[in-house]
Amino acid sequence: MTAGPTAWKRSHTCGELRAAHVGQTVTLMGWVDTHRDFGAFRFITLRDRFGLTQLKFDPSNQDVFAASDALRPEWVIAARGVVVSRGDNINKQMETGEIEVDVQELRVFSRSAVPKFPIRDEVDATEDLRLAYRFLDLRRRPIQRNIVMRAEVTHIVRSFLHDEGFLDLETPILTKSTPEGARDYLVPSRVHPGEFYALPQSPQLFKQLYMVAGYDRYFQICRCFRDEDLRADRQPEFTQIDMEMTFVEDEDVIDVSERMIARIWKEIHGVDLPLPLPRMTYAESMRRFGVDNPDLRFGLEIQDISELVKNSEFGVFSGAVEAGGVVRALAIPDVSLSRKQLDGYTDIAKNAGLKGLAWAKVTADGWSGPIAKFFSDEERAQINQALQAQDGATLLFAADNAKVVAPALGALRKRLGADLELNQTGEWKFTWITEFPLLEHDDEAGRWVAVHHPFTAPRDEDLQYLDTDPGKVRAKAYDLVLNGNELGGGSIRIHDQDLQTRMFKALGIDKEEANDRFGFLLKALSHGAPPHGGLAFGLDRIIMLLSGAASLRDVIAYPKTASASCLMTEAPSEVDAKQLQDLHIGVVKKDSAN
Repeated sequence: MTAGPTAWKRSHTCGELRAAHVGQTVTLMGWVDTHRDFGAFRFITLRDRFGLTQLKFDPSNQDVFAASDALRPEWVIAARGVVVSRGDNINKQMETGEIEVDVQELRVFSRSAVPKFPIRDEVDATEDLRLAYRFLDLRRRPIQRNIVMRAEVTHIVRSFLHDEGFLDLETPILTKSTPEGARDYLVPSRVHPGEFYALPQSPQLFKQLYMVAGYDRYFQICRCFRDEDLRADRQPEFTQIDMEMTFVEDEDVIDVSERMIARIWKEIHGVDLPLPLPRMTYAESMRRFGVDNPDLRFGLEIQDISELVKNSEFGVFSGAVEAGGVVRALAIPDVSLSRKQLDGYTDIAKNAGLKGLAWAKVTADGWSGPIAKFFSDEERAQINQALQAQDGATLLFAADNAKVVAPALGALRKRLGADLELNQTGEWKFTWITEFPLLEHDDEAGRWVAVHHPFTAPRDEDLQYLDTDPGKVRAKAYDLVLNGNELGGGSIRIHDQDLQTRMFKALGIDKEEANDRFGFLLKALSHGAPPHGGLAFGLDRIIMLLSGAASLRDVIAYPKTASASCLMTEAPSEVDAKQLQDLHIGVVKKDSAN
């Protein structure tokens, strides 16, 4: 019994029917989820994105009962029948579990091949198989919930920003390559042989042009592209909630941004975030947590004990302080750690740049461990007090330059949070990180580079150092961090031409290079630019955290693998010789290249 989809009209979704609908004649459409045959009756569970409904087939309706025997999982069907109560056989696991539909008519729209894996919440299929058959994976409820949540969040964002006076404006996809940071994805031009467009890493320059053009408040939910090494929380193409505003300071941008985040958390999870959200400076975050995206769901704060150990007999510590470095430590609560585990933590510290990691265990009689003998009872007591270490605690120490010690202990703290399950609290711990360094020195290149981008404004009180001591200058920049994840960040931009010239000089960028890389923006800034600033949130990461997904790939409908390939479409792929000829491109195979 078959018909095209236009033959019938759906009256309800598969998640809609309740006891109040009993007695009504309804038409449902969807995918066969399960098929159960009890002889006297046959039951099919019908599924769509809204839920599940049980269909009942009675032998008294011979034609329909016979047709239902052929139904198999993932066939697409329509069923018309009467809603009846399930009486005492309510299925409390289904939202529609009070009722079932006694099917009077059946239509089959399409049959399905045997799926490569069952469409269930939990499956044993490998991720590669799921991605190769992503159209099946997208039918599973956990993935559907994430994709639906994504749509809901984008609606909330658009509604909120519209009410705040923002205009939803587009920016180009084919643009000019401005190499910095990650590599650009390049697109060859057919009409300009030998020349290339770049896919945008962000709309940064164009959104600033909107501000120069007087549009006051811009936003866009935009696609961005970066050719970089991938990991679980990174994709080659990703989505930003991009914002820019004129005549503002950092406080204004932070205010509207955190109110938008609060709206999202309220509407998605019913959580009231207390505003304003907490803040800490970059310097404080690096000192206390070793990273600029701290997970505040647990303690294990890093303490500086340089003053306590600068005169100790342990030369590694005293020597580091004498050389201008620091000694910092953290105390692990009363947890039994094996020597193998401690060696593993030492390896983490070494991979982060430290030469080694010292440790000691606090006991009722003092310390035990390789470095205990180098410290007096008084020194050990002072260190215990500074670290608030009780009996049974394990102390981990790092000694070196502060720029090495901080990230090494930060990486160690993050690993400890996971190993000891300290980050499994179910809390939402937000914080703004402010006052980032404007510049950092690239020792390999022998020059200063922008921490954010060359158009980030320095803090007014630090302008005096820009020409003479650039490392002292802090930026009007800000990041929002949640549970150890950066949700997004931004800055107030430079709009003054003289200050922009000083910034380029500090970066070692001469006038010719500046015009080559950013000429169109510089030209715009010379035609009356208002003070402006903005921020960009990573939409994919927000959805990953909201949904509790383990990977960005579970919140993006059609993601790429860690090797930046699409297993479903088999992209990237070779193209035919004619296409390459039209683009004036020749391809050199890797194994034949000199």
